Amino acid sequence: MGIKGIRKKKWFGIVTNTYVLILTVFVIWMVFFDTNSLLIHWELKEEIEKLEKQQEFLKEEIAKDKLIIEKLSDKNQLEKFAREQYYLKRKNEEIYLIEYEDSLKTKK
Repeated sequence: MGIKGIRKKKWFGIVTNTYVLILTVFVIWMVFFDTNSLLIHWELKEEIEKLEKQQEFLKEEIAKDKLIIEKLSDKNQLEKFAREQYYLKRKNEEIYLIEYEDSLKTKK
């Protein structure tokens, strides 16, 4: 079976059809090589999903920070926060940090 035998096959006539060849080249070009290819669309979709998750996380953080800001508008709460977080003190005042054995990081 040579080239003449292959040309007589039905699938050979379909594959060598001009429209099928052009359509095949077009589909391959659009999927892999074009600026707006399918692969680029998938990458962009994944990036959009990642950014949307990050946006939700940041919205939650903003809500938490707003609550903290509202709480710190009170002078007593602000002083408490400054003492606990930044170890600030009033004039003529001494601070003692008490550490318990179970809170110490020791090697065993």
